[in-house]
Order: sequence, then C-alpha cells, then structure tokens
Amino acid sequence: MNIEHLRLFVRVASTHNISQAGEEQNLSPAVASAYINKLEKSLATRLVHRTTRHVSLTEDGEAFLPHAEDVLASVEAAEAAIGRGNHDPSGTLRITAPASFGRMHLMPQMHGFMRAYPNLTIDCRFSDAIVDLVEGGFDIAIRNAELKNSSLIARKLAPDNRILCAAPSYLEEFGVPQTPHELIQHQCLTLTGLDTWRFTGPEGPIALKIKAKLRTDNGEAVRDACVQGIGITINSTWSAYQQLRSGELVHILKDYPLVSNTSLWAVYPSSRQLAPKVRAFIDYFAGLYSGIPYWEQ
Repeated sequence: MNIEHLRLFVRVASTHNISQAGEEQNLSPAVASAYINKLEKSLATRLVHRTTRHVSLTEDGEAFLPHAEDVLASVEAAEAAIGRGNHDPSGTLRITAPASFGRMHLMPQMHGFMRAYPNLTIDCRFSDAIVDLVEGGFDIAIRNAELKNSSLIARKLAPDNRILCAAPSYLEEFGVPQTPHELIQHQCLTLTGLDTWRFTGPEGPIALKIKAKLRTDNGEAVRDACVQGIGITINSTWSAYQQLRSGELVHILKDYPLVSNTSLWAVYPSSRQLAPKVRAFIDYFAGLYSGIPYWEQ
C-alpha cells in the first residue's frame, strides 16, 4: 500500500474532489485519479463514488478512512522521531479561525511561522461560524468559547478576557453608568446570541437581559459601532486593545467584572498520533500568546 495514495485518499474524503486533492499534492487530475484507482485495486474494493460533479465515499471508503488517517499520523510521527532536529513538517496545513481573530492575530504572525516551517503550505479559512473539522477537512481550528465535552482535543492558547466598553463621546452625552442595573437606561450593542450580560459585584452575581439598540454577528462590527459612540458593548480585549490604548474606547464598570469562562483554544480531531504540522502550529502560537498576551500588556 502506497503512502502517497493514502494521503491523496484522505484529502479526497475531505474535499470531495479528486482534482482539488491532487492539486494540493502537486498531482495532475489524471495522476490523482490513477492513484485512487491503484489504491482501490490494492484493497480489492471501491472506495469512492465518482460523478462528473461530486465524489463521495462508499461504505467501504467510510470504514477505511479512519484507519488511513491513523496510518498517516503514525508515519508522520515516526518520520519526525527519526529526523529529530532536521525534520521539518511538510504538506498542507488547513486552519479555520474566527474572522476577527484570524485577521488581527493569526495573519500578522503567519510570516514568522512560515519562515520557521518553509515546507508547509497554509490554507486558512476565516469564519465566525463553528465548522465541523472532520467534515471540512481541517487540521486545526481556533475557537474562542467555553469548550464542552467533545470528540476534539484542545489546547488553551490564551485567555479571552471580556470587558464592558464605551466611547468617550457616548459617555459625555449619556453619562457613565455606575452599576450594571443602570445599563437598562443606556443604548447597548450586542453580538448575536450574547443578549444576557452577567457580572460579579460586591453583592453577588448579576444577570441582565439586554435590549439591544444594535445587534450584529461580527465582533469587529460591534466594536467599531461602539467607537462611533452608538452605545455600550462587551468587547474581547484581543479585539479592542488598540482602541483602548488610543483612548477611542474606555473600560467602564471595572468594579463589576463580566462573568465569562471563554478562552482561545486550538482544537484538533482526536488521533492516536499528533501530526507534526499540527504540533508545530500549536507550539508556535502557544509560545507567542503564553504568559500575558501582547494585547493585554
């Protein structure tokens, strides 16, 4: 059984496209198709259904896929073990991340990562939607959330500290709230799905259902609306740190910290072996964000 054939099969399972999977491995469509045919011949079974527009796995293909993934992970780990310091991770690393965090904190650091690992090709997809890693064919995802029980493995990269902010112009016009309950009298901006704001105060926890003046599903959009003086909102410090430093935003209600269990995590599918390219990414970015992240300094 040829390892390159297995690599191509695993990518076909993710992309549902033999030509696209072959292109990732610098193979022509004809050669890629031949590789799949040879793998099927060696196993004496059909692994994929082919149509003019779509490729899907057969029942045998679905059963074979997790074993192929384990074989590839074991091969990569073995190669890394014998290569030690002179073995560089290679191949395509597919990453998904929240749009704002990806643009603000992954891309500015990507040049250094790619220089450290020149044999890697990076495929980044930025979206605020929670995507299925396995179905999407991603190697790793960055998530800012409270992780619940999952089949995924996670490593914490950094805290996701959240604070209440307002623009000086808004506070000058409408005043500075002294307690969370006064927010009911103010114009508030919310992220979709985050309409209940929870605080810890001197007299215990406080939960407020916020009636939003403006609601959006994008963190940068709600931050920018806050800068314009439209209202008060919750911001992650990694998103608003530049505006806080410049004075465009002000941290308010400091005596009533927000209750939040979210962090920034690197998550990846469970496997007996961690692929070197995934380990390289996690170690590199965990190192960048370790201790007190630069946006908190």
